[in-house]
Amino acid sequence: MKRVILPVVAVAASMLVTIARAGEEAAVRAEIFARLPQSVGNIAMTPDNQLIFSHHPFFSPDVRVAKLTSPTTFQPFPNADWNTPKKGTDQYLDNVLGLRSDENGIVWIIDMGFRTKITPKLVGWNTRTDRLERIYYLPEPATRASSQPQDIVIDQKNRKFYIADEDIGPGGDGTHAAIIVVDMDSGRTRRVLDGDKSTVPENLPITVDGSDLTVPGKDGKPTIIKVGCDGITMDVRAEWVYFAPLTGRSVYRIRVADLNDEKLSSTELSAKVERYSDKPNNGGLSIDYAGNLYLTAVESKSIGVVGADRKYRTFLTEPEMVWPDGITAGPDGYMYVSASQISAAAMFHGGKAENKEPYLIYRFKPIAPGYISR
Repeated sequence: MKRVILPVVAVAASMLVTIARAGEEAAVRAEIFARLPQSVGNIAMTPDNQLIFSHHPFFSPDVRVAKLTSPTTFQPFPNADWNTPKKGTDQYLDNVLGLRSDENGIVWIIDMGFRTKITPKLVGWNTRTDRLERIYYLPEPATRASSQPQDIVIDQKNRKFYIADEDIGPGGDGTHAAIIVVDMDSGRTRRVLDGDKSTVPENLPITVDGSDLTVPGKDGKPTIIKVGCDGITMDVRAEWVYFAPLTGRSVYRIRVADLNDEKLSSTELSAKVERYSDKPNNGGLSIDYAGNLYLTAVESKSIGVVGADRKYRTFLTEPEMVWPDGITAGPDGYMYVSASQISAAAMFHGGKAENKEPYLIYRFKPIAPGYISR
């Protein structure tokens, strides 16, 4: 495997930020952990502290998934061959945003598939043996033509994967956002909460630096971008799955037992969903052992937290954290978060790109340690 070496850029020293906790301010450290030449989407941390990340598919990267080899360098993950589309096979990574490691060192990668029009799939690569572990396919009706399945929870207790589908893939507008449930043993897939009030976006703008983000509507006129079910996580006891549309002011949760109860009708399952807390427009979602939820607040360059009181508050803010995206816990007690700069892309600024390298990965100490598969 040929290692990709990138120009070395000095890594900035830790930056002082503030945390609002129980009405008080306390000093915490937010470190810039890596400075990279391409936009980072989501992050997976393996049990032995390997950092695996997706290059954000919004920018059509050649290397879809990478492994950090230094604060400024990376190599294709699992290798260059798997990052190269081929004819006559789907044994490659096509279009990746979401990925997460399990406790056994298997990195589970969601291939959304619509860049080269292949069936979406969940690819498990074993970092301990450096071999393909398994592929789970996500065909219709588990996915739709407009699907964008992009974040994942690994539930070893109940032998399931839970995948958030934003429904903003080709032709999608978020109105069919859903959760996809995959059985680890049989590979069987189910699509649930499709178009539910808890998964679809609300009718409100995403506003960054005073400007609403818009995209061309079906009539060709600018329309505010709205994104469905995005962040998803689960408590360490595997009792509740927490999730939220990116565009929306609510975090929701549902009991794992209800999510996996196939006897429930769509209406009955919807009735089991509970509104958990307020929130701003957010991308990623993670959790710690104490049950605190961490949210990447895309509009305000900040990380928010929802504690046991179910109240949202800002945890830390960093001026260079432009569009904080993926967030995950590491085995070292830190949480890692990417700043993908999506809101600085040319399509949101009259064709003039404002995104630029370096693209940053941060890490910070959460209130309590987190769980890598959440």
